[in-house]
Amino acid sequence: MTDALLQVDDLRVTFAVGGREVRAVDGVSFTVDPGRTLAIIGESGSGKTVCCRAILGLLPTGTAIGGSARLRGAELLGLSDAELRRYRGSDIAMVFQDPARSLNPTMRVGLQITEAIRTHRKVDRREAHTQAIELLRLVRMPAAERRFDEYPHQLSGGMRQRVMIAIALACRPKLLVADEATTALDVTTQAQIMELLLDLQTELDMALILISHDMGLAASYSDEVLVMYAGKIVEQAPATRLFGAEGAVRMRYTRALLDAIPHLERPAHAELPVVGGRPPDPTTRLPGCSFAPRCASAADDCLAKAPALLEHAPGHRWACWHPCENGVAS
Repeated sequence: MTDALLQVDDLRVTFAVGGREVRAVDGVSFTVDPGRTLAIIGESGSGKTVCCRAILGLLPTGTAIGGSARLRGAELLGLSDAELRRYRGSDIAMVFQDPARSLNPTMRVGLQITEAIRTHRKVDRREAHTQAIELLRLVRMPAAERRFDEYPHQLSGGMRQRVMIAIALACRPKLLVADEATTALDVTTQAQIMELLLDLQTELDMALILISHDMGLAASYSDEVLVMYAGKIVEQAPATRLFGAEGAVRMRYTRALLDAIPHLERPAHAELPVVGGRPPDPTTRLPGCSFAPRCASAADDCLAKAPALLEHAPGHRWACWHPCENGVAS
């Protein structure tokens, strides 16, 4: 038995593209505990968004999905869209990356919130209107009553994101997935949205999954960090261990992502480190470690066989034949 709110086991997602199979997610397993924050980190195309969309049943028809995803013990994979509606919104909700594209530009934002409320709750229009105003206040929307009657284009990026969060929270879900929810925002607004999400998490006793490519965000706001590359988990550890002073990073891809973070101490003339090369072709299976072609420390064994994701220290898993020592790449 487990106390996990969400338990994902051996999740696999395959698309058919041009007669070839694209394995976007390949054997991913993780848990999310009540009230905790899990950050899923990786480059674009690593499979982090597809992983969460598969759990919510938000992938195109015909996508092959295998494995298991249990929310409070109830299996989600394999359910029909009608059956999944019992869980979407009320138990698990998602905030998407670009609110300008996710919101309907022809509808006032208040009506979009009331639509979400009435989809999941048996309330009349007057009560839905009252609840929508309360949600706008909950997400710290200034002049909530006036904003209710405005269109998305009349709001700033931060305000639109607050509307998306209000829609996601319409039924007080136990798990909120935030998919790059702050990517298009300036640094100040990004911090405000993240602080808002953490405040709401405490207030509503909600678990949170943060999907991002921003290692700094993961270090600042998460309890657990899961690093994905080429559809697989390559490292997972508590945030305090992964980003702590002792430098516990072991997977060389994780180390490369950390090294690429700009910081003020770096000399102005210094070249910004980058992760060299390109992610592998998802239609081609390499026999060895998928990161080996981009890794300066790759050896013959890295090219011959893929390392397994194993727990080498309490709560710390990684997949690397030649891990970093003391968190530093040699």
